[in-house]
Amino acid sequence: MDRPALADFLTRSRARLGPADLGLAPGTRRRTPGLRREEVAHLAGLSVDYYARLEQRRGPQPSPHLLAALARTLRLTEDERDHLFHLAGHRPPRRHSPLDHVRPGLLLILDRLHDVPAQVISDLGDVLVQNPMAAAVFGDLSDLPPAARNITLRWFTAPEVRRRFPEDAHPDLARAHVANLRAARAARPDDPRITELLGRLRSGSPEFNELWDRHEVAVRRSGRKTVLHPAVGRLDLDCEVLAAAGESQLLLVHSAPAGSESAGRLDLLRVLGAEPADAARKA
Repeated sequence: MDRPALADFLTRSRARLGPADLGLAPGTRRRTPGLRREEVAHLAGLSVDYYARLEQRRGPQPSPHLLAALARTLRLTEDERDHLFHLAGHRPPRRHSPLDHVRPGLLLILDRLHDVPAQVISDLGDVLVQNPMAAAVFGDLSDLPPAARNITLRWFTAPEVRRRFPEDAHPDLARAHVANLRAARAARPDDPRITELLGRLRSGSPEFNELWDRHEVAVRRSGRKTVLHPAVGRLDLDCEVLAAAGESQLLLVHSAPAGSESAGRLDLLRVLGAEPADAARKA
């Protein structure tokens, strides 16, 4: 691990971005250009102290998951991401994998969708990045470990997640999660990450096992979704699913018809902001 070079690269990458590049409000007057350390730390899901130590050449070796989060936050290209991994003493992940790299262009689109919930997920269901509205509607996952941000795993092993959806919709949502995962496995049968995820699901959920054994296969499509939000109530949302990066990453955009009650409630959520991660887990 080359601590001086890593610190310099992080500092320079942070300095070239402004709040508007990440969809953030400009805030108070800034004495130096670029993002603040606390902004980078929050968006990457790590403590300000930990990130500060990395820039001060005294931090511990960051994990690959943490480096991937920093690469997304700092809008690094794939080449820059690989350089970041090398500086931190890790082999860069193989390119074009589902948990690989969210391209800066896709992140820019996400930032521009400031008034609707939008998030990028892998075809395995890993939430790679949320915009503020997605965090407000579905709960802010940034404080969770990366391995715990999988929506299929959370559906079958974290019962509180289901309370955000009407009970009569649970069977169809469960089937959709399983069918989508089976489609991903069919596309990459030897991917060790799928094998690991399947192991956790099979050992943690009899319901998952029963649905998995049905052999239903379907790729995630656009549709209608109802969310029972603890603060603003029922949200009836249209979900558009846009494939990117060879269909291994998906951009999910949720919206409500103009003038509808749900549209008004989304506007209210823009003011309220995201729930804290611990509240989201208990919702």
